Amino acid sequence: MNFNGKTFWITGAASGMGKSVAEALALYNTKLIISDRDAEGLKNTAAKIEKLGSKARVEPLDMSDSDAIFATAKRVLADGEKISGLYQFAGISQRSLSVETPIENDRKIMEINFFGVVALTKAVLPHMIENGGGQLAAASSLVGKFGFPHRSAYSASKHALHGFFESVLAENYKHNIRVSMLIGGRIQTNISKFAIEKNGQEHGKMDAGQANGITPEKAAQQILKGLKKDKREIPVGAGELIILKIKRFFPSLHAKIVRKINPM
Repeated sequence: MNFNGKTFWITGAASGMGKSVAEALALYNTKLIISDRDAEGLKNTAAKIEKLGSKARVEPLDMSDSDAIFATAKRVLADGEKISGLYQFAGISQRSLSVETPIENDRKIMEINFFGVVALTKAVLPHMIENGGGQLAAASSLVGKFGFPHRSAYSASKHALHGFFESVLAENYKHNIRVSMLIGGRIQTNISKFAIEKNGQEHGKMDAGQANGITPEKAAQQILKGLKKDKREIPVGAGELIILKIKRFFPSLHAKIVRKINPM
């Protein structure tokens, strides 16, 4: 992927990795369509993009509303936007045991993390194919590669994304569609603060491990480096990423580690 002068649509762009990736792409004379449910945060991101010399189009979006997603995409594409990359970061996590998690919470997490991402992909993918190709990227997680305590629905939603996008890539590689899954480790974002507990309330604080993670700005640099090379999976983080190799080569040891690790 050559970023220069192209148009990218980024969700979750009001904060965290989405915001940092948008700002990093703004250095390449790009046009950025930015979405999030936080309209005020989007305005701040747009101002930074413009300051860095690129153009920003603000499109507030609730990823739990598939009808709004399709309607927004239809309007954006009708305006003649030629999207070269769709990078999706919007998502929600949880902090509750699977046995205590009401099914409504599972559905809410799946609706935002999986069905919302799928909806926007389905809305934009035909346009990309028609225009000769494009790049899709979606934020997964270390727990998108393995299960983890207090993250059952979150982990399941990220696992589902892998299956969906691997299929999309297999079907559309011939159309010059490329897919990158972003395997996030410990990154200083708000995702743990807004994670939902068993009662549906927000967790309200950043987990200790996450607080000691890399900054969103450093994560953005790792992501862009991987996207430039069209890597199918892009690990994002620091030393904690070793767990991926432990999982692959020492699965029994990995299972013991996951059972004993402090999940919050």
